[in-house]
Amino acid sequence: MTEQDHYYWMEVAIREAYENVSHAQGGPFGAIVVKDGQIIGKGRNGVTALKDPTAHAEVQAIREACRHLNDFQLKDCAIYTSCEPCPMCIGAIYWARPDAVYYASTKEEAAEIGFDDQFIYEEIAQPMAQRSITMKQLRTDQSLQPFHTWRLSSVKIEY
Repeated sequence: MTEQDHYYWMEVAIREAYENVSHAQGGPFGAIVVKDGQIIGKGRNGVTALKDPTAHAEVQAIREACRHLNDFQLKDCAIYTSCEPCPMCIGAIYWARPDAVYYASTKEEAAEIGFDDQFIYEEIAQPMAQRSITMKQLRTDQSLQPFHTWRLSSVKIEY
């Protein structure tokens, strides 16, 4: 893919973000997934419209692309997103395993308009006992049963 191609795809992702804001459907974020020169997934921020805190543009685009490919990984794909991905989206991206991610705006620029994820980065770095949301291990006799069953399964799909 040429540098000109990358800029073209980025403009498409930015247009998704712009259209989302123009139609008052959510935050100013858009993303696409491209494979072999074709868009196979599009996403716009739908957090408020869908009442779903996971409905970020990148996650929406990943979900659509995976349905298109009938796979849970985005091998040989690139993600173009209008803004540097947040911590949740970074996690989703790494699980999806695309070849590359290209972004336009930075997390600092997003913070300037009220989308500040810095507190999440800081919370992740904290020991569990010091996080602002209680996170405490609670074991039962069956806690490891799903892991043992997975380890012994002959029908699992590794990822």
